[in-house]
Amino acid sequence: MKIYVVYDSEGDHTKALAEAIAAGAGETEHAEVFIDHVKDADIRKLDQMDAIIWGCPGHFGTISSGLKTWIDRLGYLWAEGKLIDKVGAVFCTTATTHGGLEMTMHNLITPMFHQGMLVVGLPGNVPENALYGSYYGAGVTCPIDSDEVISTEGIELGKALGRRVASVTASFKR
Repeated sequence: MKIYVVYDSEGDHTKALAEAIAAGAGETEHAEVFIDHVKDADIRKLDQMDAIIWGCPGHFGTISSGLKTWIDRLGYLWAEGKLIDKVGAVFCTTATTHGGLEMTMHNLITPMFHQGMLVVGLPGNVPENALYGSYYGAGVTCPIDSDEVISTEGIELGKALGRRVASVTASFKR
């Protein structure tokens, strides 16, 4: 099963979360995980994937311009129905508490629904989701005054989302 993680990152916080998600997905047997910064992400690969996870830093509750521009190029895939029934998930980072994590994830999910994708979030029974997560995906606050690029809890949350996407995708492949 092929899983593609696409991210935009401006200060390495979102990159670190994307890498954690890819690592979590890679823990699943038969998972082949690809990860690209949006500048290098090839939209022609998407129809070959079983699952697509994309994310970015939140910009006042909206998608970063880099990822938004990339998503806007997916129109031909929509017109041809190439992403229908692919598993999808989202993630984002912000610098402050209440910095728009959930709003950004809503905005990231919307194009997936338009594409006909099956969106996977993190349910409440995922231990990593209890204190640091969101039902919509992996959202992590990365304070700008922190010495860490991303917290240990953020890494674990990312891995949990990757594992969940891989598990759900594998169940559809059976």
